[in-house]
Parts: sequence; structure tokens; C-alpha cells
Amino acid sequence: MSCSSLRRSIWERSVFGGAALRRSLLRATVFFGAAVAGMSQATAEPLRLTDAKTAATDAARLERERKWRDAIDLYKQALKTWPQDEALSYGLRRSQFQFAVERRYTDPSFTKQLRTLDRETALTLFDDVLDNIQNHFVDPINTTSIVAHGTESLWLALSNERFLENNLFGVADDRLKAFRDVLRTRYWNKPVYYKEGARQTISEVCALAQDQLGLDPGAVVMEYVFGACNCLDDYSNVLSPGRRGDLYSNIRGSFVGIGIVLEAEVGKGMRLVQVLPESPAAESGLRAGDLIARIDGTDCRFMSTDESANLLSGQEGSRVQLEVIRSSENLNVACTRRPVKVRSLPVVKIIDRSNGVGYIQMTGFQQGSVAELDAALAQLEQEGMKSLVWDLRGNPGGLLPASVEILDRFIEEGVLVSTRGRNADQNFTYTAHRPGTYNMPLVLLVDGNSASASEIVAGAIRDHKRGQIVGRNTYGKWSVQSIYDIRLSCGVRLTTAKFYSPKGDTLGKIGVKPDVEVPEGEQFERRLGEVDAENDPDVVKALEILRGPNTFTKR
Repeated sequence: MSCSSLRRSIWERSVFGGAALRRSLLRATVFFGAAVAGMSQATAEPLRLTDAKTAATDAARLERERKWRDAIDLYKQALKTWPQDEALSYGLRRSQFQFAVERRYTDPSFTKQLRTLDRETALTLFDDVLDNIQNHFVDPINTTSIVAHGTESLWLALSNERFLENNLFGVADDRLKAFRDVLRTRYWNKPVYYKEGARQTISEVCALAQDQLGLDPGAVVMEYVFGACNCLDDYSNVLSPGRRGDLYSNIRGSFVGIGIVLEAEVGKGMRLVQVLPESPAAESGLRAGDLIARIDGTDCRFMSTDESANLLSGQEGSRVQLEVIRSSENLNVACTRRPVKVRSLPVVKIIDRSNGVGYIQMTGFQQGSVAELDAALAQLEQEGMKSLVWDLRGNPGGLLPASVEILDRFIEEGVLVSTRGRNADQNFTYTAHRPGTYNMPLVLLVDGNSASASEIVAGAIRDHKRGQIVGRNTYGKWSVQSIYDIRLSCGVRLTTAKFYSPKGDTLGKIGVKPDVEVPEGEQFERRLGEVDAENDPDVVKALEILRGPNTFTKR
């Protein structure tokens, strides 16, 4: 698979896809300056739902309160029980669209570079998106569907407070309703043929919006640009210049920032979920659990994570002043932004010296992950490793080449994974190479947040009978995304293929079932960058297996 500057094939959890199943998984986690959709490593109590109607009512209330992530979480949880319920399905779709609008309008690269474009320049960006979808998406998509979803995105945006504040402040409700009615009656699913027809339809809508509402054409066309991918899957989307840069930083595993992972706690501030080792934040004494209340004097207690991310972002060498709450203590902390390395293996250690059990926690498959793994395995061998616990819980995936090379360290021969897409250049079969293979007994830990590249690993370990899989069912994201760079420093991330295990299985929305299932406990909280060999139920079970009389190399 090509990793050129024009296309990088990745498995990457999007805001509305990947392993985002519960509220703890939907909150926007940020490696400053690499904003990614993150996953909590703590176990969370499942929502208790009584019936579909009540769930839809409760979720709609969250929508009215603009708590989009909470609404998305509730809709998704309810749909697991009532998958055919139309009210839940459309509610989820509506909440996802509204959340996407909110994110766009808290993204400075969107508001400053894209929203203010003139109509013709904006339409050329739409042309790029249309061309890439129709040339590369895994399934054929017609122009009518792409334009119709842009119309729907604009229709929903016209009820979004942040969109209105930025574009139509003070416009009367009756005028908004009248224009939305025009969109529904005249342009809803209007047949559109070819690129020229799409341009003509969008230009008509621009003219009407400017005439009836005074809405700038750039804001209108951007809803068609970003709404185009709404007719695709959860893993495909348009990337603003800022989001594209963040994604590439995440792939590289490095960024300029202070080195924290956080989540918003409304009314309290930004809770530090993790402080990255050897980062400015760590060197300044920040700890996981701290609350940031002010950033350079600006109160962030009622901000979204994205809004706080914008305040925390800055140039290398610049300083940021933080007001931090730790228990009942108020602290003032200054950090200087600099390049920060995000390790994909935050924990590498022997967890049972008497039996030589090594442990590796892997949080992603990045460009440097293969070298990190090689160094980790060499270190553990020097320390007396005889068997290994490989922890992929909470790992949302990463780069295809990295996942294949890493698997090749553990499987001697045969197919590792294959990919199949609409276009011939997406069809590959990756095979193992005997030299350099480690044959120690292996236990792989997975959970419902293990997705994509993690599932490639789990599928290969299962099919080759290379080790025991312990934990819970994986997420079930068995598709390949590729990033295509387009004009104005934007990008399009598209699903271009599905992947298949060595035995030919593709387990989208199904996932890999563990050999040994461990119920998800409500008492134990697992944190990134730590391992508790005495109290973590999954690790305890892995140690029990590896200490047993039938310890295996291949089962």
C-alpha cells in the first residue's frame, strides 16, 4: 500500500466511527497539537435503557441542550438493543451532523481559511471532494446522493446555534424557516448529473441564501464540501487544514505542544487524562487528574475540548500559562511548547520475574512503532523474558505497513492480512517472513476499543493459532482508509478497501471474539501508561495462562 505524500493508507478512529461506543469513547481527546478522537482507558458502566421510545426522548433532550457527544453516545447504545428503530437511527445521524458543524466552527483553520472563501474558489474545493469520492471510495456513489447530503447538511446547520452565531446573527426565525422550507421542497434529493450539474445546483442555493438570508456563499458551499461524505461510512470525511495537519502529526507520533491528553468536564475545566512522559507538561509537574481552569487567563471551565485545544496550541518556543486545580490546591503552571514524541509503547516491562513474563502496552500503530517494538522485545529478552502479554486494549489502529511489519515479528509464514477494494490498486496480500520471528508463548489482550489494525493482529493471531486472545470482543472495524491531499491544504479521508484475515474473514460490525472472555469489571480503572498485574482482571488472566502447565508457543 502506498505511503506517498498524496495518499497514506491508515486505520484511524474518526469522531463518529471507530471504537466510539460509549460516552467515555466519544469525548474529544487531544495530544496538543494533534487533535484526535480519543478513547478512555477506564472501564465505564453501560447505560441502562428500558425501551427505544424513552431512549429517543432522552437523547433528543440532550440534543436540545447541545450535548451532542452525550446524545450520540445514547443513540449508539440504544441502537445496539433496537438496531431497526428509525427514530434512533435518524437521531444518531442528526446528532452526528450537528456535532460535525460544532467542530468545524471551533476549528480556526476552517473559520479563518475556508468559511470566507469566495464562491468559485469554494466550488473548486467541492470539485476535488466529488472527484475523490467517485474515483476512490470503496463503493460507487452517484452525484445526486453527494449533493443531497450537502443540502441536508446546510438544512441542519441552519438550526445550529454556533453556525448561526458565526454567519446569521440576528436573522429572524421565520426567515430561517422559510429558507429551510425551500431547501426541503426544491432541493431535497434533487436529481443531479455530473459535476456541472452539481455546481449549478450549489450555485443556485448560494444565490438564494444570499438573497433571502444574507448568507455568504463560502459558508454555504462548505456545507456541501463537508456534507458530501455524509453519504459514505462513518470513517470517511473531509479534513480542514488544521485537522489534516493534526492527523499527520498523529501518524508520525510527534507534534508541537505541551504533551497532555485531556477531556472537558463542563463547569469544572479540562481534566488531564494523561501527561506524556518527557513532555513540557510532565517537566512542569502536571499530573493525570489535574483540572485546568484557565489558559492564559481565559476561563475554560465551560469550553469544549476543541475550544481549549485552540487556546493550548501555539508555535514552538512560545509559553502558555495554566491555572490548575489539584484537590483543593490552586496552582499556576507555565509550559513552553516544543516537539513532543508520542510513544506507541508507553509500557514495556517484566511483570513476573520468576516466570519471565514480559508485558507490552501498544496504543497505536504509528510510523515509529516497528522500531519501538524491536527495541522493546530486545530489552525484554535481555531482562529474561520467556513469554509475553501484548496489550492492544483501547488501541484504535494506525498505519497498515506498521501493523503488517509488527505481525511479521510473531508469525513465521503464511498470509497476515489481505485487502480488497473497488480499484485494483487496493488489492494486496501481505505474507510473513520467517527470519526475525519471535516464538515465545503469547497472550494478546483486546477489548471493545481495539479496532482496525488491532483487529488485523487479533485475526492473524487467531487464524494462525499463534497465541491465546483474552478480554472482550473487538470493535469490528475491518476497513481501510486512505488520505488524499487536495487544494487549500485540505484532505479527504476515504474508505477504499476492506481487509480480510488469513482465513478470509472480514468481521465489520462483528469483531474478533476472544478465546478467553473476561467480563468488563466496574471496579477496576485502567490508565494509559500503567499496568497493574495484581488487580487488572485481563492481565491476571493472562498471567494465569502463561504460568499454567500447558504454556504454549502455538496452541
